[in-house]
Amino acid sequence: MQFETLTYEITEGVCRLTLNRPDSFNAFNDQQSFEMQDALKAIEKDKSIRVVVLTGAGKAFCSGQDLKAIAGQKRSLSESLYKRYNPIIRAMRNLPIPIICRLNGVAAGAGCSIALACDIIVASEAASMIEVFINVGLVLDSGSSYFLPRAVGSSKAFEMATMGTKVNAAEALQLGMVNRVVPGEQLDEEVNKFADYYKTAPTKAIGLIKKMLNKAGTSSLDEMLEYEAHCQEIAGRSNDYQEGVQSFVEKRKAVFKGA
Repeated sequence: MQFETLTYEITEGVCRLTLNRPDSFNAFNDQQSFEMQDALKAIEKDKSIRVVVLTGAGKAFCSGQDLKAIAGQKRSLSESLYKRYNPIIRAMRNLPIPIICRLNGVAAGAGCSIALACDIIVASEAASMIEVFINVGLVLDSGSSYFLPRAVGSSKAFEMATMGTKVNAAEALQLGMVNRVVPGEQLDEEVNKFADYYKTAPTKAIGLIKKMLNKAGTSSLDEMLEYEAHCQEIAGRSNDYQEGVQSFVEKRKAVFKGA
């Protein structure tokens, strides 16, 4: 697909989606937010895609909302969230395949929210994360009020949200915000390790696991036991399950097709 503010490439089951406004540190204007929605819809429809790598062009991952683009405008911020950011976050969390964040630089504001909405975050040592909303008198949005306390706990989340505390990559790893931190020159190698695993993994089961973990945050134990049984029944009818059992019996490596 062709976009003006994104690049969209598919190779061997891996979709590499890059925010491509490097001159503004990949800050979101209206066009980029709507193109991001379109890209996620296309990914969901394309059954050949088994993993997404999301990153930013240039030095930054995403600096959030492009404030210059809306300077002087009178606009409803809630309407902007309903139409622009919330659909992106919902699409990311509902996408039945893993999303790997290649955190190449700063993730600020809504950019931090989008990074946290990914399933795996691999960060460069030069990367940082900051909930910058308070610095312009705003509150967390784009899912950060949901993702951040689940990642770092309520006390640290309050500090980050109310003081605009920047967290470097090493601290983000310690807090549990990211999965890996590597030198910048090793970022692609580490990201590719995850992408290579997921593009040949049992994708249907992974999609179900993602749904289960989404649901777990607002469910009781009894509800999750019921949901586990429901999802396990679906997984047990998949071709990947049959292949997994057959490969075990035949003492060979499973060849999962993602169905």
